[in-house]
Amino acid sequence: MSIIRTENLNRYYQQGSDKVHALKDVNLQIQEGDFAVLAGPSGSGKTTLLNMIGALDKPTSGKVWLDGKEITALSRRQQSGLRRDRIGFVFQFYNLIPVLTAYENTEFVMLLQGVPFEERHRRAMDLLKKVGLENLEKRKPHELSGGQQQRVAIARALASDPAIILADEPTANLDSHTEAGLLDLMEDLNREMGTTFLFSSHDPDVIKRARRLIKLHDGEIVSDEKISPTSNVQRPT
Repeated sequence: MSIIRTENLNRYYQQGSDKVHALKDVNLQIQEGDFAVLAGPSGSGKTTLLNMIGALDKPTSGKVWLDGKEITALSRRQQSGLRRDRIGFVFQFYNLIPVLTAYENTEFVMLLQGVPFEERHRRAMDLLKKVGLENLEKRKPHELSGGQQQRVAIARALASDPAIILADEPTANLDSHTEAGLLDLMEDLNREMGTTFLFSSHDPDVIKRARRLIKLHDGEIVSDEKISPTSNVQRPT
């Protein structure tokens, strides 16, 4: 089943007197259960494409569908509701609310959705346990390591039971050991919960985990390859 579909996406930016063509007629489908990586050098269009799919930016032309609904035709308010309910985001710089605890950051989207307290509490605690942060729920972001903050961000992204999680360079600020643990976690969530992940990254350690590798260059998809899990990196025993 297709979660995301794009049709002839184009995005132009004005830089001074220059017109930059950041995306060029991009056609892409992301299937339910994908663990996919958008790869390419800086300026290839990875983050721009992720922003279009996540309804954080509008294309100059072309369309995006999520679960069969054309999101590019929605109003800003409707897009905001769609991001809240159907898309989970994991960013390079975590984007946690600094005055809230790990628990409060995780439950925040459910507060916005009007989820009753008992269900909200149970789900937030379950998610924090799932990402390895049980007993740390009362800590604020500045009391957590970078890897722990990113685990809170993943728990928060999962809280709304989204159709897809979009992860923009999610391991860029982490050391190699922490990065490996975080990627292990996301692979486990994909395998055990069926969570669909779409990353943007130029990090070889992220790319070699992909089960689908989509390469971009100068705003165009130049290859789209499914990769057998057996060819991926093996975890240490």
